[in-house]
Amino acid sequence: MKGTGAALLLLLLIGCSDPRPLPRSDLNGFLRQAGSRRDPALGERWLASLTQRGGRERIELIDLRNRQPVPLPGLNRADGQPIDVSVSADGERLAIVEQRQGRTELLLYRRSQAAVQRVPIEPAGVPRAVSLDAQGKRLAVQVSRDGRWQVDLIRLP
Repeated sequence: MKGTGAALLLLLLIGCSDPRPLPRSDLNGFLRQAGSRRDPALGERWLASLTQRGGRERIELIDLRNRQPVPLPGLNRADGQPIDVSVSADGERLAIVEQRQGRTELLLYRRSQAAVQRVPIEPAGVPRAVSLDAQGKRLAVQVSRDGRWQVDLIRLP
């Protein structure tokens, strides 16, 4: 009888514990088929990542509800090398760190306008990583200045 009571107690404890994280195998299979990806950023229904295509990296945005890439006209320029990307919850804004013409820049892309805007870093520094808040109104940027890593917070209009 003691063994039955211990087993029942164990089942009750397991049943009350937090659910385990589960991989989304349906989406993961789709993403693997689409090629090599790195530096993922997740908005509510959006996945932004750097993808290897045609021998160079590009920024890709996937609508996870319909499993389709979203066009990003004007963003993936031939003379640019993306380093990091972040996406707002609604998928409207993407923050990008990109190397272009020997400079590393912080950029903001607005999908509805298909417009890229350079975001100034004051005092000057070299951006490396970026995180955009859910509303797309604030950035946290990892910046190198004088050989030290720092984090800047930037409010966007």
